[in-house]
Amino acid sequence: MAGDEAAFSDLVQSHNAALLRLARVFVRDFAVAEEVVQETWLSVLSGLRGFEGRSSLKTWIFRILVNRARTRGTREARTIAFSALGLESDGVESAVQADRFTRSGRWSRPPSAWDVDTPEKILLQEEAMAVVQKTLDELPPAQKLVITLRDVEGLDAEEACNILEISETNQRVLLHRARSRVRAALERYMAGR
Repeated sequence: MAGDEAAFSDLVQSHNAALLRLARVFVRDFAVAEEVVQETWLSVLSGLRGFEGRSSLKTWIFRILVNRARTRGTREARTIAFSALGLESDGVESAVQADRFTRSGRWSRPPSAWDVDTPEKILLQEEAMAVVQKTLDELPPAQKLVITLRDVEGLDAEEACNILEISETNQRVLLHRARSRVRAALERYMAGR
């Protein structure tokens, strides 16, 4: 029994922060996000014996969180309901401006390199991270979910698709659009300093 408690404690230790970050995508209030994470761990505890292993344990836990956070976010009316996130690509938004490419598909204006090697530049990294965080906060909810799972939490595409119950193509489009917006915000920041 003590080994089970230690294993569960290790599980909580390794995933709790990631679950909290993901819950914050659905609910704006930090305290509510913490409650959602606690409810998730209670569900994991009560359902662990029924875990069938059809996905990884991590994916299963994240899926429980997404379901709980979606329900709580809707009930709290602090976020858009998950069903209204518009996960399907509407084809309207361009991820990268067309004028950045030539007709042959090559870069006409490639992304500029960012060198960070002086103390002044290192200090600017904090400012740059603030730009990234602000941009992430302003992303459409579906893009924010995907980029949080992939780039912040480090999940692979298959895990993100399983957690969000979306197709790999949709995940790829959402991730590309989110990364493009973050990159564009950083380019504007770097050009303006």
